[in-house]
Amino acid sequence: MPLYNQGEADGESRTIVVKKLKEPDRYRVLLHNDDYTSMDFVINILCGVFHKPLEEATAIMLAVHQQGVGQCGIYTREVAEAKVSRVHREAHGAGFPLRCTMEKIH
Repeated sequence: MPLYNQGEADGESRTIVVKKLKEPDRYRVLLHNDDYTSMDFVINILCGVFHKPLEEATAIMLAVHQQGVGQCGIYTREVAEAKVSRVHREAHGAGFPLRCTMEKIH
């Protein structure tokens, strides 16, 4: 970052430091397949918690079902933690063991 001295009339100098702001870390939120959670419930979670349109929610649900995991979105840490927590709360409340995790993007 640029550092420079600016001369003053009385002979003093001041150093000005320009800092670059760092982008916050990003986290991928994932849903994991299990043998108990219904496909309809997964679609409802994707639409309700992650605000996915029905067509995209269906595609993610199929990825979870066929590949064992599906990405729901990429968020800052705080937002990702809140979404993971909400998924677990809603799944537990509905009697499903749906697992949702987050992983840092490097």
